[in-house]
Parts: sequence; C-alpha cells; structure tokens
Amino acid sequence: MVTFFGFLCVIAKKEGPLAIHLTMHAKPRRRTVTENGDGGEDLVLATSVGNGEDLGPIVRHAFEMGRPEALLHQLKNVAKKKEVEIEELCKLHYEEFITAVDQLRGVLVDAEELKSELSSDNFRLQEVGSSLLLKLEELLESFSVKKNITGAIQMSKICVEVLVLCVKCNQHISEGRFYPALKTLDLIERNYLHNVPIKALQKVIEKRIPVIRSHIEKKVCSDFNEWLVQIRITAGNIGQTAIGQATSARQKDEEMRARQREAEEHSRSGLGDFVYSLDVDEIDEDSVLKFDLTPVYRAYHIHTYLGIQDQFCEYYFKNRLLQLNSDFEISSIQPFSKSPQTFVAQIAGYFIVEDRVLRTAVGLLSANQFETIWETAVAKMTSVLEEQFSHMDSASASDLLLIKDNVTLLGATLRRYGYEVGPLLEVLDKSRDKYHEILLEECRQQMVNVLANDTYEQMVIKTEEEYNMNVFSYHLQTSDIMPAFPYIVPFSSTVPNACRIVKSFIKDSVGFLSYGSHINFFDIVKKFLDKLLIEVLNEALLKVIHSYTTVVSQAMQIAANITVLERACDFFLRQAAQHCGIPVRSFERLHAGLTAKAVLKTSKDEAYHALLNLVNSKVDEFMALTGNINWTMEEIPEDENDYINEVVLYLDTLLSTAQQILPLDALHNVGSGALEHISNSIVGALLSDSVKRFNMNAVMGIDNDLKMLESFADERFHSTGLNEIHKEGSLRDCLIEARQMIDLLLSSQPENFMNPVIREKHYNTLDYKKVASICEKFKDAPDRLFGSLSSRNTKQNARKKSMDMLKRRLRDFN
Repeated sequence: MVTFFGFLCVIAKKEGPLAIHLTMHAKPRRRTVTENGDGGEDLVLATSVGNGEDLGPIVRHAFEMGRPEALLHQLKNVAKKKEVEIEELCKLHYEEFITAVDQLRGVLVDAEELKSELSSDNFRLQEVGSSLLLKLEELLESFSVKKNITGAIQMSKICVEVLVLCVKCNQHISEGRFYPALKTLDLIERNYLHNVPIKALQKVIEKRIPVIRSHIEKKVCSDFNEWLVQIRITAGNIGQTAIGQATSARQKDEEMRARQREAEEHSRSGLGDFVYSLDVDEIDEDSVLKFDLTPVYRAYHIHTYLGIQDQFCEYYFKNRLLQLNSDFEISSIQPFSKSPQTFVAQIAGYFIVEDRVLRTAVGLLSANQFETIWETAVAKMTSVLEEQFSHMDSASASDLLLIKDNVTLLGATLRRYGYEVGPLLEVLDKSRDKYHEILLEECRQQMVNVLANDTYEQMVIKTEEEYNMNVFSYHLQTSDIMPAFPYIVPFSSTVPNACRIVKSFIKDSVGFLSYGSHINFFDIVKKFLDKLLIEVLNEALLKVIHSYTTVVSQAMQIAANITVLERACDFFLRQAAQHCGIPVRSFERLHAGLTAKAVLKTSKDEAYHALLNLVNSKVDEFMALTGNINWTMEEIPEDENDYINEVVLYLDTLLSTAQQILPLDALHNVGSGALEHISNSIVGALLSDSVKRFNMNAVMGIDNDLKMLESFADERFHSTGLNEIHKEGSLRDCLIEARQMIDLLLSSQPENFMNPVIREKHYNTLDYKKVASICEKFKDAPDRLFGSLSSRNTKQNARKKSMDMLKRRLRDFN
C-alpha cells in the first residue's frame, strides 16, 4: 500500500492529476505500428519488458555483438511507446482518475490522523518499552551469563573428572597397582583427553601420559630385576626343599625294600606270616615350595598390555639363561666333590621356578625357548660332571658316591616335574668304572690294614651281641643253636672285618648303581664283587701267605679264614641280590655263584701248601737233630732217639691247634703232610752224605722212633674223628716209606726186595736207587776191635749174606 501510494505521488508530481487518473484506469494494449523500420526487434524487447523478463541476456548479447547503441535506441523506443500508452490510458480513464484522486485526498487526511495517533501511541509505547527494553537487556545479559556459567560448569565437570582420574592413576602408581593405572590412562586418553576444554591442561596430560607409561614400564622392570636377584638367592633353598622331598621318598622306598627283604628272610626261614600295607603320601609341591612370582606376572602382564610382550619375553629368556650359565660356574674355593649339594640344589631350584613360570605365566616362555634352556642345562651339567670326574684322581669313593647321590636326587626331583634326565644318568654310568676303581683301592687299603693288624688267633666271643655282630650277621655260624659263651670261633678277626668291608662294598656299589639308567644292575654288582674278592681280598691273602714273616700258626689261621670266607661267598652274593631288589627264591633259581669262590678255594689250597711248607720247615729243624744220632752205636737202643720226642711234641701241638681251627679234611692234610715229610726226612737222613755208614743198632733206634710216630698217628687218627671220613687209610700210612725202608733193613731176607710179588706187597713205595744207596751204607753188625775174629751168630750171617746179595743185585740192576 505504501509503495503504491508513493508511486502515485510521483506520478502526480510529474504529470498532474490527469496523468494519475489515466494511469489507474487505462488498460494496456499492444501497438501494431512500427517505427523506423525496426519493429521486429522493438517488439521483442517490448514484450520482454512487458512480461517482466530479465533483460540481462539481451544487454549481454548487445555488448557482445558490439551494438550497445542499437540496444539503447530500442530501449528509448520502448519507453516512448510506453509513454504513449500511458497517455492513452489516462485519457481513457480521466474521470475515474479524478474521483480516485479525490478519494485519495480523503485518504491522505485519514492517513494524517492515523499518523498522529500512531505517533502518540508510538510515544506512549516508547515510554513503556524503554523500561521493558532495559529489563530485556538485563534478561538477555542474564541468559548470556547463565549460558557462560553452564558452559563453565560443564567444562569444570570434564576437568574435574579428568583430574580425578589423574589422581586415581597417581594413587594406583604410588600403591604399586600398575595395571589399574594403565587402564585409567587409557580411559583418560580414549574418552576424556579430546574433550578437555582447557588446552593447557590437555597439553599437560598429553605430555604426562607417555611419561607415566614409561615410568610404569621402568618400575615393573626394576621390580623384575630385583626378583631376578632374589630368586637366584632363594633357588638354592627351593632346590634343597625339593631334593629333601625326593630324599624322603627314596628313604621310604629303601625302608620298604628293607622290610621286603626282612619278610623274605622270615618267610624263607618259615618264621611266620606278614601283613603288608601300602602307604601313599600325596604331596602338593606348589604348596610346599612357596616362592613369589608376582613381579614376573606383573611385568609380563604390563608389557603385554603395553603391546611390548615380545620384548619382555626376550628379556626374561636372556637373563634367565645368563643366570643358568652363571649357576654352572664351579667355585675354585671349595672342591666340587666336597659340596655338590649346593650345586645341584641351585640347578633344581632354577628349573622348579621355570616349571612354575611355564605353567602359570602362559606365553612368557615358548616351547622352543624352554627346550633351549633345558638342553643348555643338560649339556652344561654333563660337561661339568665329566670334567669333575676326570679330575678326581685324589677323590675318595665317598666323594664320588656323594656326587652320584646328589645328581640322582636332582634327576628324581626334576623327573617329578616332567624333565627328561636320562643324559645326566648316562654320565654317571660312564663314571661307574672309575668309582669302582677308587672303591676297590680303598677296600684294598682297608684289607691290608685288617690283615696287618690281625693277631691270627681265634676270636673269643664273649656276649650274644658280639656273636650276632661278628658271626650271625654274616651267616658264619655252623649251627643254628646259640652257643654258650665265651665261645671260640674257628677264625680270626680278619674274617668279620673282611666281611664288613665286602658288605660295605656291596652297599656302596649298589648305592652308586641305584636310581641310575639301569634298572637291573645285579650282574654289574656281581662283576665288581667278584673283582673285589679276587683282586683285593684274595691277593691280599696271598701276599700274607707268601710273606717271609708268616709262621705256622698264622698260616694255619689264614687257611682257616679262607675256608670261612669261601663259604661266605654265597652270603655275599645273596646280600648283593637283596640290595638289588631280586627276590631270594628267583635269585637262587636263576643266578650262578661267584667265580671268586673257586679262586678262594685255589688260594686255600695254596695256603695249605704254604702251611705244610712251614710245618715241614719246622719239622726239618727237629729232624736236623738226627745228625746227633750215633749211626754206628754198639748197643741195641731201648728207647727212641731224643729228636723224636721234640717232633712228636710239635706234632701234638700242631694237630691240637689244627683240630680247633681247620676242618677235618684240612686237618688230615696237615697231619698226613707232616708225617709224610718226617718219613721222607728219615729216609733222607739215611741217604745223607753226612751218614757214611750205619749199623743194625741204629736202624733199630729208627724203628723205635717210627713206632712212636705210628702210635701217635693212630691215636690222633681216632681221637680227631678222621677215622670216620677216611675209612680206607690212616695217618700211619704217611710213614709208609720210612717204615718199609726200616722193615727192609730189619728183614732177615732183604734180598726178597727183588722179588716183584714181595716188593709190591711189602716195599711198593721204595725206590731202587734209594734202596741201593742206603744198603751200601748199611753194615749188618756194629764194628768192634778184632770184630772179624769174633764168633758170629748164624742168623746175622744169613741176614748179611742176604743183604750182600741184595746189594749185588741192586748194583747189577742199576
């Protein structure tokens, strides 16, 4: 309305009232007259203007075509045409326009009144609105403050939440709870950091997050490094505890075997029935072996959370491998053979810890890394053991046994955790021969000391305890009946002492071979037992036997000792079988005896031979007194020669002692050997160059000597009980050569010696040459002054002739 009103005012000023009237009432119409010959273009332009279209394209086209003047001309033409149309319109609606102008004047009056009212209303409105505007401005300012405060509160809440999380993170770190601290850092970084409205605070937090993560990583690494130091210190205690458990298990096993052997012994002797029970102790190693792996778990978990798990795994592997290599370094301060417990305890503790880590910290150690650690340990330990064994020339068997026990206990301990310990036990098998060489050498020295300190007198057992300790415990008794005390045994202290050495050797040998790679090692024990008995015991006995200082009593006691030791070989073998866990019945059925038993039997024969040599040497001392015999005595002797009393007294002492010590067979051998040697000595005396000649009286004296010896031999043969085991002969038969020689010299017809039948019957032990030599020295009658002129007995003449005949025939025979 206002715009249209303004338009009318403009028209009225320019054209007057008539023009306004025409404008309001005239209807536009198209003119058909063209001017200046350019009607077509003017029509187009007029149509566009009339339709209100945009003339921009037309103007742009005119300038592009370089004809702006033509366009301007056309616009002027269009304006002229419009003016003509307005004039025509005004003329057509003149009256209506006048009326409209009048009405418009009234409207103008009303408009002025309205304007005045509006002005007054506006003034009042301005008065009222000013206070309201002030209130509005205050309200808008309040809204702005509220908005700012709300934003500030929201920002403060975000900052407070972030700061609370930061405080919580710091608290976790101070309390050592690193995983919650890292979770808090991730929460801040993921959900809050990009929303922090304060850029300074945001930058500070951004800078501190990696620093805190680095601090946590360093802290857990520091704790882990402290754990590495601590666990190496405590590994020895862990290993000792675990090895103590293995030791207890082994002791229970040995006690069970001992009870089994005892039961077998009682069952074998038929003493009664036994009830067996199985005791099973289940031990939770993890509950007994307590050690803290928290630093490992924490470090591994933290590194895993930080995404550097592989870095920590490699760090753990390298450091533990370095510790393992360090554990295998043997201290030069204390010999390894004196303290292997510390070494094996450290290794056992190390692998117990690694087993716990492998089972509980899944992924920390790979299977390949674990295999590498174990293979390194096996190679190192094998090398250490081989090197130590190679430098143990001065070590004792107990040192090697101590090493073996500790290594097998280490193997038993680690086997319970699933480790393959076969290579360690194979190293012990390689040292088996060296150990037994050292053990045999120690036993040899002990045996030499035992033999050197023995008095070679029969032991006198005074109490039952002494009897059980020295006799019964080695099955040396000849009867199951307990003897009366004091009781004299047929052996000296060498026997029980040697049995103790052998029994200890069996125990040590079995102890070294037990719990190794061989399950059935009885044949190995048997081999070394044979070696002990043959190369140590037997050789030591032979040295004593062949010693120049050995006397008859010693030789006799040694022979008796060997007899007992020979019988004890079966006990030794049975002991070895029992210690090896072989049942007695199957052992007796399947296993052959010891070779040493036959060797000792041979040595026993050699001892008897040495004894006889000593006896014969002593007899020779007495028989040397035959040099005091008057071989050409004039009177017929009524008694024996003096030397024979010494001989018989010695034989009486000898056989009495032998009867107490030696078995009957040995007693017979000693007695028969001595008597046979006396017989040979008598014949030898007759053959001696010192005896140039002898007569009948001397022969009769020798005959008296032989009768005394024969009487002694017969008495001893029956009193000692030899007649019960030697029913076809007697001790008298040992004097047969001397007896036959004396009988030949006393015979009235000595020439019958040349008769084969008579010689076989009465002189079968005599040698032609000896008979010839002795007969050449024999003079039938004693020499007297003018003896050739004295009367002679007819009988003596006949004997002399017969003797002369024998001499001639023997000379012819020779």
